Amino acid sequence: MTELQDHGKARHRRKKTTLQAGVPLALAAAGVMAYGTAFGVFGENVLPKAAAATVPAWADDTADGFASVHALGQQGTYGGRGGKTVTVRTLADLEKYATAREPYVIVVAATIPMNPKGKEIKVASDKTIVGAGTSGHIVGGGFFLGQGVHNVIIRNLTIRDSYQGIWNDKEHDWDAIQMDGAHHVWIDHNDLRHMADGLIDSRKDTTYVTVSWNRLSQNNKTFGIGWTENATADLTIHHNWFRETEQRNPSTDNVAHAHLYNNYLQDEPGTDITSSYGNYARGRTRMVLENSYFEGVDNPVIKDATAGLVQRGNVFTRTSGRNESGGTAFDPKAYYDYRLDNAADVPALLRSGAGPQRSIGTMASAKTAAAAQSTLTVAKDGSGRYKSVQKAVDAVPAGNTSRVVIRIAPGTYRETVKVPANKPHITFEGTGRSRKDTVIVEGRAAGMAKPDGSGTYGTGGSATVAVEADDFHARNLTISNDFDEAKHRHLNGHQAVALRTAADRIRLDALIISGDQDTLLLDTAGKDRTGRVYLTNSYVVGNTDFVFGRATAVIDRSVLSLKKRWDGTSAGYVTAPSTPAGRKGFLITRTTVDGDVSARSFHLGRPWHAGGDASLDPQTTVRDSILGAAVKAAPWTDMGGFSWKHDRFAEYHNDGPGAGAAGGDRPHLTDAQAAAQETADWFGDWKPTGG
Repeated sequence: MTELQDHGKARHRRKKTTLQAGVPLALAAAGVMAYGTAFGVFGENVLPKAAAATVPAWADDTADGFASVHALGQQGTYGGRGGKTVTVRTLADLEKYATAREPYVIVVAATIPMNPKGKEIKVASDKTIVGAGTSGHIVGGGFFLGQGVHNVIIRNLTIRDSYQGIWNDKEHDWDAIQMDGAHHVWIDHNDLRHMADGLIDSRKDTTYVTVSWNRLSQNNKTFGIGWTENATADLTIHHNWFRETEQRNPSTDNVAHAHLYNNYLQDEPGTDITSSYGNYARGRTRMVLENSYFEGVDNPVIKDATAGLVQRGNVFTRTSGRNESGGTAFDPKAYYDYRLDNAADVPALLRSGAGPQRSIGTMASAKTAAAAQSTLTVAKDGSGRYKSVQKAVDAVPAGNTSRVVIRIAPGTYRETVKVPANKPHITFEGTGRSRKDTVIVEGRAAGMAKPDGSGTYGTGGSATVAVEADDFHARNLTISNDFDEAKHRHLNGHQAVALRTAADRIRLDALIISGDQDTLLLDTAGKDRTGRVYLTNSYVVGNTDFVFGRATAVIDRSVLSLKKRWDGTSAGYVTAPSTPAGRKGFLITRTTVDGDVSARSFHLGRPWHAGGDASLDPQTTVRDSILGAAVKAAPWTDMGGFSWKHDRFAEYHNDGPGAGAAGGDRPHLTDAQAAAQETADWFGDWKPTGG
């Protein structure tokens, strides 16, 4: 088989949106800041279209990488799109539709045991097989894609447990997914583990394959590619988490173009499984290996003398043995476009984003779909559907998969609001002419006793608005905590949060977030969880640690407004990051830091090692911003016995009376360092929009 000449540009698996920063902020001007909500969307060109009213967003997803390339008469990989969508809960139904000649989108909504054990369903072309949220499990067998089978998506499934008790099993060829001579296959967001043979076998010139965002674990021979004398196969392998897998992670034998990037290979010490090797380029393989993270892996990268392997940007932690590269490979961008995440961010990205996702494969009921597509209204005077914001949140169905916009009429809503973790895709939108017109406010503080006698609120519990659900948006309103410090000066615990976020992909635009101590808590759902926040065109008001937490957050084109303390003194700290090691912390860019306070009275930040945790690595970068005279000449300071100099605090290209030259008490980024600390570097695969 000769090398094909009709490689084309990729069609990407998700509709892309431009990074919407809003209308530039006129920093010196008073009044309301404008905000934008325009989107730029790439069309899908000739791919079959789904009916927008009946098919959820995930059904429009198409592959990226080599699976997106137009070749062999196939225009990218889009699976069963355009065919009927069916939901299956039995082996008989799954096999019926997977082997049919017609295109189908097959939603697996139950645990399906294979009978006999080791059975591999022979999937036909033009199929999407997708798990419904996290409920689709295939137990004891898997799928087989034979010669010429093409345009297949296997997605969001857990395929597991055909293991027969023999570690190096030579008798049971029972894989999760085996492909012999197939092409245009996308394997995405699956959990593959504990099989008798391979988790993925790509054999006999199988080509135009993308394997992305999967968890592969508890296996010996994990992911093998080859079983051919030809060097014609093209595969993209990105954002996969290989954990406790001994060999073939993957092994690529005679692969013409193997592009591996942003994968996480992890071997934890003290377990029963020890890695033999990581990525392996065999035979005449040409491999490009970029921005992957290897942790505890023996022989992390190896190659044959005949293979070409180009490495760049990879991170190796606690690895030993062979780590090789050499020869020539290829330029992946000659075949498709792609964007690299920073290697240091990969473990956190994949812990939260790899494997089955609740938002994929779910088919909302008519009632849920109607609620999800509607706009809910809130008005104090009863002219809306609800009189309180919390009542509107309560009305959103749990597990919602489409955006719900809660439009809040002008007025002051004295209440606390919680958006629980099982209600993603909610937007709060004030409908007034100004963000000042719509106000959500309460006055709790950390040291206040709860009415039920169960103790005090604590810092997190003091929040006026608490967001625990992913993909939350808010715009054109004020969120405030008006706790009266002077009145409660003897209270033990003056922390009073206006807004707390503890979720991922939070978009905040054109807001006023107002308080005194601990105004804006940017947190995550857990220390090992990702929490990304993009705040634009907004005012954040406070005095002590008033932007704090462990989230990965960008504050862009905004005003950090400094205020005096309750007793009239001017002294404070803008940020108190508690960033976990290996993560991004706070990036403040194109923003003004100033207020009606004394000159040289405020620090830009200090390191919060929450609970005395020395493993944390707090980060604040302030760049391309205007610093008022209130900012101290030595803008960083210690906290709780931890020195800011041991963590990550820096400036770059700031201006204004509070700016200053680089020095021992005022580190500045180099141009090269600044190039890696821009907004896009903070967010990885997330492209925040005005939404």
